[in-house]
Amino acid sequence: MAFIVLYDACVLYPAPLRDLLLRIANAGIVRARWSEQILDECFRNILADRPDLVAADLARTRALLVNAVQDCLVTGYDHLVDGLDLPDGDDRHVLAAAIRAHAQAIVTFNLRDFPDHVLERYDMEAKHPDEFVLESIELASAAVIKCLTEQARALRRPPVSIPDLLDTLRRHGLIQSVARLRDLLGPAATHDPHP
Repeated sequence: MAFIVLYDACVLYPAPLRDLLLRIANAGIVRARWSEQILDECFRNILADRPDLVAADLARTRALLVNAVQDCLVTGYDHLVDGLDLPDGDDRHVLAAAIRAHAQAIVTFNLRDFPDHVLERYDMEAKHPDEFVLESIELASAAVIKCLTEQARALRRPPVSIPDLLDTLRRHGLIQSVARLRDLLGPAATHDPHP
């Protein structure tokens, strides 16, 4: 039975991180879930921060996201929200969806919003995406390297090398994961000093 994780809106927000997390889920390392409400928050924030983007294009991206991972959407959790207590009440829907999905972890940058003493009641923990990806590497390094390679290969406008993609993921908070991937990849993960 796969380890079930709930991806919070903040980890689905940056496109490079979102792409890697979806690929990790599709590689079968974990079973990833999220809700329409989480997607609402994610895409509302993207549109607010990037007014140059077209809402219709983001709607297409959202649909692709839902279709990318089988059975990703969590429903039927609304009745749980009011009974939950978190530092930020706006995050209760995330915990409710995680409970409904029987998730073992919520992958989020906002660890303080999901305190251990609350999540322990549900046999759940909050994981920073760097910790989550690093654990995925330790569980299935070849699969994660394949995810990374496929992600770099898919980026064609403009083309992105593996070292450049690793730099981007590091900027998005995957410090330890990128260091581990560089160790595993060796020379393939470094920039060529003679282009």
